[in-house]
Parts: sequence; C-alpha cells; structure tokens
Amino acid sequence: MKVAIIMGSDSDWGIMKSAVETLKNFSVEVELTVASAHRTPQKVHDFVRNSDAQIFIAAAGMAAHLAGVVASFTTKPVIGVPINSEPFKGLDSLLSTVQMPGGIPVATMAVNGAKNAALFATEILALQDDELAKKLISYREQMAAEIEIKDKKLKGELS
Repeated sequence: MKVAIIMGSDSDWGIMKSAVETLKNFSVEVELTVASAHRTPQKVHDFVRNSDAQIFIAAAGMAAHLAGVVASFTTKPVIGVPINSEPFKGLDSLLSTVQMPGGIPVATMAVNGAKNAALFATEILALQDDELAKKLISYREQMAAEIEIKDKKLKGELS
C-alpha cells in the first residue's frame, strides 16, 4: 500500500511532515515529491501517471490548483490539503481546492490538515486491509483513553 504526497513547494514540508509521520506510523509506504501545477505541470503529469500509489495527497497554497490537476490525471482518490499562505490566510487555498467542477472530485481537508489527510488515506486503504483497519480502531481507542486521562487530571486540579 502506498500513498503519494505531492507538495507544490518545499515550503509546504513543515505542514506535510505530519502526514508522512502519520502514514509511517500505520506502516503505509509514502512516495514524496515537490511539483508545481503551474511551474512544473509536466513533472506533475509524469509523477501521477508513473506512480503506483493507491491514493494521492496534494498540498498547495495560494492558487492551490495542484490537487485538481492531479485529479485530472488519475481516477485514483485525491486528497487536497490547502496550505495557509499570505495574504488570505489560506482561504484562497481552501477555495481553490474545494471548488472542483463536477466529474473531477477532490476530497478537501481543512487548511493545513495534513494529519487528517493521512488518516483519511489510511481509512480508504483499510477498506481492503483488515490489519490496517484494526490499527485504526486501536488508534481511535488510544485517543479516547488520552482524553479521559486529561479529563481526570483537569478535574483533579479543580478539586
């Protein structure tokens, strides 16, 4: 199982690093590249066409057309991560990613939502992999347990 992550710029790495870490924690193979929808469209095309990944995560800021361009080259799932950038605080990226025309879908995460993109990709892969599905259940149970610990700690501080 492989997920390909395409970043429009190396400056996106600070956000997207958490996606790579999350996927690796679930033992999902990651393929990573920097390619711009506007500055290197042929590289984007070649990467998507030649990748054996089952899912693509595309992260970009500002005009943020990368996820849509990736989706135009494949019928595999594409998850867009809009990146916060100036001067519109990521709103431009969000709108560019979420406003896809009918027929070319892109699942869009929150601005800077790299971790959720990785988790969503893992959930898609888990539809075909029972072991991965069990890991996701365990992950959710661990999150719930951590909340209960924090709740007890907070209540203890108030007493």
